[in-house]
Amino acid sequence: MSNRPFFAARLELFVDKRFEQLFRALGWKERVIPYTAYGDEGFARVLGRVVLSPPFSESALGKAAEEFLRRRGWRNFFTAACVHARYTITLGDAEVGGSTDRGGYIDHRIRRHGLGPGWQLGSIRTTTSDETPIQAQLVSSDTTFGIVSDIDDTILSTMLPRPFIAAWNSFFRTEAARQAIPGMAVFYDEVLARHPGAAVLYLSTGAWNTHGFLKRFMRRHRYPEGAMLLTDWGPTNTGWFRSGQEHKRNSLLQLIVDFPRIRWLLVGDDGQHDLDIYSEFAAANPDRVLAIAIRELSPAEQILAHGTTEPLASDEPLPRDIPVFKASDGRGLRRLAREFIGLD
Repeated sequence: MSNRPFFAARLELFVDKRFEQLFRALGWKERVIPYTAYGDEGFARVLGRVVLSPPFSESALGKAAEEFLRRRGWRNFFTAACVHARYTITLGDAEVGGSTDRGGYIDHRIRRHGLGPGWQLGSIRTTTSDETPIQAQLVSSDTTFGIVSDIDDTILSTMLPRPFIAAWNSFFRTEAARQAIPGMAVFYDEVLARHPGAAVLYLSTGAWNTHGFLKRFMRRHRYPEGAMLLTDWGPTNTGWFRSGQEHKRNSLLQLIVDFPRIRWLLVGDDGQHDLDIYSEFAAANPDRVLAIAIRELSPAEQILAHGTTEPLASDEPLPRDIPVFKASDGRGLRRLAREFIGLD
């Protein structure tokens, strides 16, 4: 078997390089898009992307135009990635360098940064870009509780994965039109009030291109801050599309390596495969899961999500001795959490 990447990945790389050459010739400049980093006192995982931006984007007119365009989701998906661009990350005592992947993405692990727990600031710069600040959520190495939350139809109504509706929601609807799931932010706040300093991560099959929108959405609806683990919708080294389920499985496994002491509250919905994925993970790692909370979609939402009025059938047996509770919104989950995991 060949070790060469799948031809679609090679084609994407070829096209991206040609567009990068063209835009650089037109005077476009490197710009870092920072994503929220996470870690503890011993490590940090820094995430981001390097893209090219037109020179007018720094002017008042350019900023106004960008602010207007980003209100429509399609703007987020038209970017010129900087392939294998060199970057430097500064975080606490650490200053490290690396290069982006073929999609322009940064995924760099830093050891011995010397920072304590809490929200910390660092920066990323490239050889030609301005220094861009980054936020890092660093939890104490003694922390024993964390929340992993799905995004689509769990905290944000998107009607995924129905293709046409997903495209409408992601590309054309304005940000202000996106709806939060009632009571979910309050549910998370109550859980975190019982566990100050807990890790909070949002795990989704959504594209990294939507990170900025999601961060603004969460702030507007007062969801707790946390790092996001999203995906690149482009082809992989082995096929046309990434597997969203494998992305979630792999991310959960990485989190138990990163945070060996934490037990997780896993929150998702029954419109996709969250219960299967969480149950499988809990069965294999029962000492790492405190409980599973599932938001139940309405019959109308189920139809829009996968074409039937019933939730997707789960093939995985529910884990023994691990509470699994379900409700239609955050208010119901909050009420059940008090019963199942003692939030009273």
